[in-house]
Amino acid sequence: FSYGAPTLPLGFNTIPYLLFFNFIFYKPLANNSKKSARYNTHILLLLPSSLSFRSCQSPKQSQMKFVSTLAAFSAFFVAATHVESFAPSSSSMLRSTASSSLTLSQTASSREEDLEMTRQIISAHMEKAQGTSDRPRNDLMIRAALGREPVERTPVWLFRQAGRHLPEYREYKEKTGRSFLDMLSYPEDVAECTMQPVRRYNVDAAILFSDILVIAEALNIEVTMPGGVGIQVPCPLVGPADMRERLPPAASLSKEFVHERLGHVIESVKLIRTQMKKEDISIPLIGFSAAPWTLLFYMVGGSSKKNNEIGMEWLKNYTDASKELLDMLTTIVIEYMSEQVVAGAHMLQLFEAMGMMIDEENFGKFAMPCLEKIAKELKERHPDVPLMVFARGASFANEELSKLGYDVITIDGSVSRETARDFVGGRTGLQGNYDPKELIADGTKTPETVRRTAKELLEALGPQRLIANLGEGLGGKEDPELVNVFVDAIHEESEAIIRASRS
Repeated sequence: FSYGAPTLPLGFNTIPYLLFFNFIFYKPLANNSKKSARYNTHILLLLPSSLSFRSCQSPKQSQMKFVSTLAAFSAFFVAATHVESFAPSSSSMLRSTASSSLTLSQTASSREEDLEMTRQIISAHMEKAQGTSDRPRNDLMIRAALGREPVERTPVWLFRQAGRHLPEYREYKEKTGRSFLDMLSYPEDVAECTMQPVRRYNVDAAILFSDILVIAEALNIEVTMPGGVGIQVPCPLVGPADMRERLPPAASLSKEFVHERLGHVIESVKLIRTQMKKEDISIPLIGFSAAPWTLLFYMVGGSSKKNNEIGMEWLKNYTDASKELLDMLTTIVIEYMSEQVVAGAHMLQLFEAMGMMIDEENFGKFAMPCLEKIAKELKERHPDVPLMVFARGASFANEELSKLGYDVITIDGSVSRETARDFVGGRTGLQGNYDPKELIADGTKTPETVRRTAKELLEALGPQRLIANLGEGLGGKEDPELVNVFVDAIHEESEAIIRASRS
C-alpha cells in the first residue's frame, strides 16, 4: 500500500487485491452512495502507486508483471461475483469501522493522509474478517502515543506500577518465598505481578514485570539485588580482554539467542496476554528494555550508590572496546524488544536509566548512536508499535531524541513543564513527569492535594499527545489510595479540559 508497487502475498499486485477487497467487503455499502463514493475515492488514489513498477525492472519484467496483474484481477473479479453472499452486512461493517476509531466519513487534509487512512481502513477490516485483530478495546494510550488523532482523555500509567508499594505484591512474594530476581524466571510469577496493578487501578496500560538488567544476565554477567543497597554486579567486566572472553560472540546475538537466554521473558509476555484475555482486561501491554549505555554502566561495575565514574572511565580508557560493547548491546536490545512485540507487546519503552552518569558530549558520542539505531530498526520492523524513550537524568538529549523516530519522549522531574513542548517541537508526544513524592501519605498529602497537582500537570503540558506518568518510578512507600486518586484525577480532569476546549 505504498509507493513502489509492493508485491502482496501470492505475488499479486495491489490493484486486483484492492478491487477484490472492494467487491467482497464494500459492495454492501453500495446503497449508501456517500460512503461508497468515499471509499472508491480511496481506491482510485491508490491506483497510481499500484501501477508504478520499480524502475530497476526490465521492460520485459514489467510487461510480465502487468500481464500477471491483469490475469490475477480477472480471477479475483470472477471470484468476487460469487462470494457476495458471504460479505458482512453494511451495519456490521460500519460497527467494525467505528470500533477501529477510523470512519469512512473522516476527511483527510492531504493525499498522503488519505492514503494512510485507506491503509488503516483496509488493515482493520481485514483483521476483523480474519478474526485476528489484536488492538485492545482501550487503545487510548496507543492513540495518544502515535498522535494521529485527538484523544477524549489523557491516558495514564506508572513506572513501577507493579511491585512493592502494593500489599498484594508483598503478600504474593512472601507466599512464593522467592526474591524479586528469582520471580523473573517464573512466567507465572511475572504474569501475576504484571496483572496486580491493572486489577487495582484504572490505568491505561500494563507493563511487563521485569528488570532492566535481564540482558546483562543473558550475557553471562551475574546480577544481585541484596536488600537496601540496590542492584549489584559482583564480578563486573575489568577490561577489553575480560569482555571478549566472557561475553558471547557478537555474531550470536540474534533472535534465537533471545529465545535461548531470555525465553522465560518472552513466555511471560505470552502468558500475560493470555491472562489479560482471561480476565477481560483489554488494555495495551508495554514491553521494555534498558538502553545500551545503562547496560554498559552496570556491566563494568557502576551503580547508583558507588562507582559512579566507572562508566565514563571505560569510555575514556577503552574507547574501542566501549564502542564494541555498545554495538553488541544495541543488537541484543533490538532483538529482545522486537521479540516482545512478536510475543504480544503492544507498545515499547526504552529506559536510558543511567543518563545522569554520562556528560552531554559523551552521551552524544556514545549513547545517542545506539538510541538512533534502535529507533530506526524497531520502527522499520514494527512501524505501528508506539516506541517510547526515557533518558533519565539526561534531559539535554530530549530534543535530539525527538528527531530519531521515537513516538514519545519521557521527561523526568528536572524538566520544566513550561518549556518541555518547545524541545520536542511537535515531533513527538510527551510522557511524565509527576512527582511520586506527592503519593506518599506523610500527613501533608491528601486526595485533594493529589487531584490539584494532577490538574497542574495537565494544564502545564496539555491533555493531548501526553501520557501522564511519573518523573521516576514508584519507590515502595506510596499509598495505593493516593495512587488511585491520581489515576482517576488524570482521567477526569483531562476530560473536563478537553470538553471545555471544544465548547
